[in-house]
Amino acid sequence: MAQDNRLPVMPLTQAVVLPRMSATIPLESEDAQAAVRAALADQGLILLLPKIDGRYATVGLVAKVEEKGNLPDGTEVVAVQGRHRAVLGNVSHEIGGTLVADVSPSPDPVTWSDRARDLAHEYRAIVENILELRGASQIAQVLRGIENPGHLADMSGYSPDHSLERKVEILETLDVEERLTKLIGWNKEILGELTLKQQLRDDVSERMEKGQREYILRAQLEAIKKQLGEGATDVVGDYRSRAEEKHMPEAARKEFDRELDRLERMSEQSPEYGWIRNFLDWMLDIPWSTRTEDNFDLKKAREILDNEHSGLDDVKDRIIEFLAVRKRRQEKGLAPEGGRGSGAIITLVGPPGVGKTSLGESVAHALGRKFTRISLGGIHDEAEIRGHRRTYVGALPGRIVRALKEAGTKNPVIMLDEIDKVGADWRGDPSSALLEVLDPAQNHTFRDHYLEVDLDLSDVLFIPTANVADTIPSPLLDRMELIRLDGYTEEEKLDIARQHLLPRQVERNGLDANEVSVSDKALQRIISDYTREAGVRSLERELGKLFRKVATKLDAGSLTPPATVDEAVVREALGKPHFQFEEILERTAVPGVATGLAVTGAGGDVLFIEATSMTGESKPGLTLTGQLGDVMKESAQIALSYVRSHSRELGLPERFSDRQVHIHVPAGAVPKDGPSAGVTMTTALVSLLSDRPVRSTVGMTGEVTLQGRVLPIGGVKQKVLAAKRAGLKEVILPKRNEPDLDDLPAELREEIAIHLASDVREVLDWALEPASEAPKVALA
Repeated sequence: MAQDNRLPVMPLTQAVVLPRMSATIPLESEDAQAAVRAALADQGLILLLPKIDGRYATVGLVAKVEEKGNLPDGTEVVAVQGRHRAVLGNVSHEIGGTLVADVSPSPDPVTWSDRARDLAHEYRAIVENILELRGASQIAQVLRGIENPGHLADMSGYSPDHSLERKVEILETLDVEERLTKLIGWNKEILGELTLKQQLRDDVSERMEKGQREYILRAQLEAIKKQLGEGATDVVGDYRSRAEEKHMPEAARKEFDRELDRLERMSEQSPEYGWIRNFLDWMLDIPWSTRTEDNFDLKKAREILDNEHSGLDDVKDRIIEFLAVRKRRQEKGLAPEGGRGSGAIITLVGPPGVGKTSLGESVAHALGRKFTRISLGGIHDEAEIRGHRRTYVGALPGRIVRALKEAGTKNPVIMLDEIDKVGADWRGDPSSALLEVLDPAQNHTFRDHYLEVDLDLSDVLFIPTANVADTIPSPLLDRMELIRLDGYTEEEKLDIARQHLLPRQVERNGLDANEVSVSDKALQRIISDYTREAGVRSLERELGKLFRKVATKLDAGSLTPPATVDEAVVREALGKPHFQFEEILERTAVPGVATGLAVTGAGGDVLFIEATSMTGESKPGLTLTGQLGDVMKESAQIALSYVRSHSRELGLPERFSDRQVHIHVPAGAVPKDGPSAGVTMTTALVSLLSDRPVRSTVGMTGEVTLQGRVLPIGGVKQKVLAAKRAGLKEVILPKRNEPDLDDLPAELREEIAIHLASDVREVLDWALEPASEAPKVALA
């Protein structure tokens, strides 16, 4: 049991606590923990005794244990409140390991002398000066409210300027006047050091200001020397002379001169100096008035286009028309075409591999213009088109301005590749930024964010390319002149292979025409059995594979030049055929399977639709599988409703409403959507319910209504080409698509029989096999 003059001792090795101070002390030793337990068991009083360099202080602090707890990391701590000094007496150990000591309390006097007041006033003034130099004037306000000299002196326990040894000395100094005298001496030293550091900072700042003044004066001196012709290279004068040669428009020249005047007044050390020079360099790199003369020899231009690309007559005709108009304007002495509404945007839409990208270079070659290409696939940042504003670090103009700089003329051919794959996110919508670029009514005043001057793009021939037009935003599509490249027939592919693909692959594989030749039958076998695409990209890959194997055999000696590649060599080199025509015959041999035609991003393709029905425990209704979109699901529902409502007219069993009908479109991993499978679904259902198989040589496409009307669809040429590639002999199209037949090549119309239907019953008459005398299935 602790008494008033006998208290448990807590040794302190890392801190010193003075009267009236609050402190939180970690209990890291057994002695400290035992002392706290003993204090809490009695009145909560404890003696905090500093231990510095292995020596206990002669005076400790009587403190009250306020609270005991744990930190988040698990460390046990105790909160204490200092009360008064106590002189240390005898120290001993009690049972339980508690260290206890006899103490003699020594609190500060209640009254104080005039000298103590004067010392306190002096000490307070010194401390306030220190705090002012350190920018802690709020703490000085706290000190002004302390009147007790002893309390004021003990506040030094919070100061970071005093070492532990000095704080122990303050604790051991019982006389208030002596305590203040020591603190005044120590704090005068601290104040002197701080004052000296402040003077040094002021001197450095003054020298920096002086250096800046000298820099400004030297810059002015250099400017004066330049005016007198005594300076170094005249950067501003060089910019002015180069600008004279560029013949900029008035607005652009005004902005150029404004920035040049800023550069002239600015120091070379300024960060903006480099930014302004970059802007001026870009303004000078833009071909404001430089242009190439168009090739007005229409015959030669057509020859160039024909030599570099087979087919694609629509595109070639449009380019020749473009040249013919410009030629007539020049012959009649009209002003050069330019300005509002004079731009040309020719958009090529078609599946991969039909030659859209390479056609751009041929167009530039035929026109005699420079060519540059901008790949838009996957870009999300609007600044890629319009550029960044000059306020951003590392800002640059957009891709349109950079393409003009690369071309070096104001009338190049700029190909905007993969415009249907432009994305949009939080950085902006590049397709919206392209609205101004691709609008002939606006692009004569195109404004890049970096340049912030009007740029005339009306002389540029833009050729955007896309695989499908559906993903191009409608406002952008409205500004384009679309030319569709729907793919090639087998005869056209054979011609392309002979003229372009074979010579290129022979050269790329280290061969020449004297070492290897390919028969027409071998080429036809590759086209029909190993590729089934709208373009010729896969065909070129297969030819490359073929010639690699031929080159290997020539080096190994198993073939001797000149080697002829026939069908047997093709089969050996390329392996088994990738496509077989018998597939459609096998799949449509049973009722309920119809062959439809569809358009994908890779061109036209055949689409099988399977239908079946079930009775028994199955719930009546319609089940759809094959990852179908909403529009295609609605087409299936319409087809089923039509068949049920016209079952008597179609000669179908009347009671099939209690059956579950299941429609499946194979290739279930591929999303499918669109209304053009309506007639195919209707045919598959009627085939199933009437037990009449669909003819294996027939493919069909068209949207169907609840009244059985067949509505028009898109992509006619691509679908008919897909039917030809798949080996179909007949195609059923909507009657209202009859004008689209003009787009089909003559040889294709001869090989494929086209049926035009306005009612779904006409489709059924052409598509289904004749009914047998006795039906095989009776649905009752």
